[in-house]
Amino acid sequence: MNAKLVQDIMVPLEEYPCIPETLTLRDAISEMAVQILRKNQVSLPRVALVFDEDFSDLLGVLRRRDIMRGLEPRFLSGSLDYQRKLFNVEIDPNIAEISYDKIVAGIRKRAGRLVSEFMLPIKATINHDDHIMKAIYEMVDQNISVIPVLKDDSVVGVVRSVDLLGELALIIGS
Repeated sequence: MNAKLVQDIMVPLEEYPCIPETLTLRDAISEMAVQILRKNQVSLPRVALVFDEDFSDLLGVLRRRDIMRGLEPRFLSGSLDYQRKLFNVEIDPNIAEISYDKIVAGIRKRAGRLVSEFMLPIKATINHDDHIMKAIYEMVDQNISVIPVLKDDSVVGVVRSVDLLGELALIIGS
């Protein structure tokens, strides 16, 4: 078995969602609805790469949960203990009376917020000719599921945890 390099398993940049920092959360949801086909397996991306307006500099990543955080109703932004109490019917038997229409209107309004408010900084990058074991190390060390792949200081793709797990399955014979 030959050593696998990151470039052998990465998703090329043109097949992965890349968005400008000035995009709204509403538009980011649409951009992340693309299907990625790798080794006859279809998946949806968990993360979008966020670039500057002219796509020359990689600025960060936007995860699904960052979008949800941006859309979350304001009354849910309190402490975890407070959030749990909101949904405890024993404490408030009128919980069902929360206005669904008001909540939806608020979510729709917050969908106009910019990606730049919720994106996370890049924690790690990896070179296209690095061994996949380096990618595994970086993913575990930085607690991330996607790493941008560089070639000559330009982003050429991403390596995802699902791709690395597939390679590990081949190595151990699963």
